Amino acid sequence: MGGIIIGYEIGKLLKKETIFCERVSGKFVLRRGFNIKKRSKVLIVEDVITTGKSSLECVKLIKKSGAILAGFACIIDRSNNKNLKIKKKIISQIKLNIPTYEKKKLIEKLGNNKFKDHFLIGTGNNALKENIDIMKHTLKNGINRFLIMPPAYYKYGDQECYKFFSNLINKVPESEIILYNFEKLSGYKFSIEIVEKLVKDFPKQIVGVKDSSYNLYETIKIPNFLVFPGSETKLLKGLELGCSGIISAVCNVTGLLARKVYDDFINKKKQTFNEKLCAIRTIFDKYNLISGVHSFMSVENDKYKILLPPLRLLSENHKKELITQLKEIDFFPQKNIAA
Repeated sequence: MGGIIIGYEIGKLLKKETIFCERVSGKFVLRRGFNIKKRSKVLIVEDVITTGKSSLECVKLIKKSGAILAGFACIIDRSNNKNLKIKKKIISQIKLNIPTYEKKKLIEKLGNNKFKDHFLIGTGNNALKENIDIMKHTLKNGINRFLIMPPAYYKYGDQECYKFFSNLINKVPESEIILYNFEKLSGYKFSIEIVEKLVKDFPKQIVGVKDSSYNLYETIKIPNFLVFPGSETKLLKGLELGCSGIISAVCNVTGLLARKVYDDFINKKKQTFNEKLCAIRTIFDKYNLISGVHSFMSVENDKYKILLPPLRLLSENHKKELITQLKEIDFFPQKNIAA
């Protein structure tokens, strides 16, 4: 169903009719008065193509109607030579090759790590079945905690979000899930009400929330529930309000400082590192965070120059600008990464 809106918009741009097929008793059919005219040219539009299996089922309908297949188009092409069943060229906006088996290989390595009880696995999937598959594989490797964002397909509300997580939990009841609240990325913002409902109905599975939309961490109060703001600038305030800490990509470079702020709060010591910690995060916030973190860390290790599209390293000018600003507050790559 994820391709319906995309297909409609493409049809509108091309001034062409848009129809869609639906699954009935496991097979694709045309309903709602839709039909394919004989000898017409048909373009199949998807949101994501991985194996192309569903697209090829649509091809059968086209051939059955005596029409002509014009081609395949999608936003994201995640196919590779091993799993792709489509033989024609696919036109896509983004080509990503992140096969599930690579994620599984990484999880297997993490499962052998002595710190595996401290790991939190971000599934990084929109598809329900792929989330379930990754979660089950992770559990087999001795890790049961997950950070999961609701799908970033299209607009939806609390009811749809509830259904997504209830499906996950019903399939993987042994899991412990930290909800990822990040409206800018998913298009959906958790309300306090839906979090409370999820915790009430699934108290053993919904154990916390990472709040990168910042509409929850100041006000949500649920006993024995973990709350993590998504920024170093919210760490101290969050701790004062009863939060558990932070989850932040920038902690890859600020981890030592963030830990000192946390420890000083727990030990009721004077805060001497929070101002610098917040200043560092404020500088990174001027750029794409992942690009900035990788650019910063690549000064010490070339492996951080590797990024998958559409992400990329900062331009040389922006990288120089970032490093200069950090040096002005005495924060250097060679010091902080090595530590």
